[in-house]
Amino acid sequence: MLPSLKKICLAGAIFFTAAGTGVAAEALKPFTLAYTTTGDMQQAAEAVKQKITGAGFEIVGSYTPYEGALVLAITNDALKKAAASTEFGGYVAGQRVTLTQVGDEIQVSYTNPLYYGNAYRVEDDSDLQAAAAALQTALGDKEEFGTGNKQLTEKDLRKYHYMFGMEYFNDPSELAEYDSHDEAVAAVEAGLAAHRGGASKVYRIDIPGKQETVFGVALTEGCSGDEYIMSRVDRDQLRSTGHLPYEILVSDGDVYALYARFRIAISWPHLPMIASETGATFFNIMCAPNAIEDALIKAAGGEV
Repeated sequence: MLPSLKKICLAGAIFFTAAGTGVAAEALKPFTLAYTTTGDMQQAAEAVKQKITGAGFEIVGSYTPYEGALVLAITNDALKKAAASTEFGGYVAGQRVTLTQVGDEIQVSYTNPLYYGNAYRVEDDSDLQAAAAALQTALGDKEEFGTGNKQLTEKDLRKYHYMFGMEYFNDPSELAEYDSHDEAVAAVEAGLAAHRGGASKVYRIDIPGKQETVFGVALTEGCSGDEYIMSRVDRDQLRSTGHLPYEILVSDGDVYALYARFRIAISWPHLPMIASETGATFFNIMCAPNAIEDALIKAAGGEV
């Protein structure tokens, strides 16, 4: 048994490990459960859409990654301004509101702009605070969740990586390189339209005042697929559906994505490598980081 366990632990060390901890009073969490409801998913979604748009948010895209889940990608001027304030800030421009069927209930949740803004190192969080407050007012805030017993402060998030040797925010996947921003954006649009790598466009947001564009990307093939990954790691009672979709970022003529060992772990920093009561572990998706990178490279028109 010992040699096998040693191999498993060594394999785990290649993929994920534990993040730092902080003071509970200052902790941030990635998701907020707004409320739960019952009944028809479409009717529930229409009610949510009215609340979102009534609060000044724009729904820039939506998709159903698998049965019983709906993701609404949203933005507003405050989120775009925050995204424009820092290098590679475009990742924070598109937040998500989700509806997830769990048993007889529909969970209505949304991503926390402050959590992801700090993880993505946005310099000034005042606009993120405004966006978070608008979401709270529009939808409610029954419960924050997504880190288990792990406490992550702003400082922790800004230097976050899952374990020694794992990628930080500033260690992205470099997908492709073009001579201009317009050429890069056109190449990504074409790749997503052709579903290269099993990828398709959920949304596009152009960041004001700079040559930066972020795409939300649905993935459907094999080990990179949204349903494949979520079925293996998203097993808590409160579902983290807002982890989706992944992003492709075009900055000037370069095309990037957050490396999956960072991008997945930031949504489940408490998830163990090997064993858990729910059976959700990162070991279950060992194939995912490279598969996701390959899929996004193909979508961006790069070379695997």
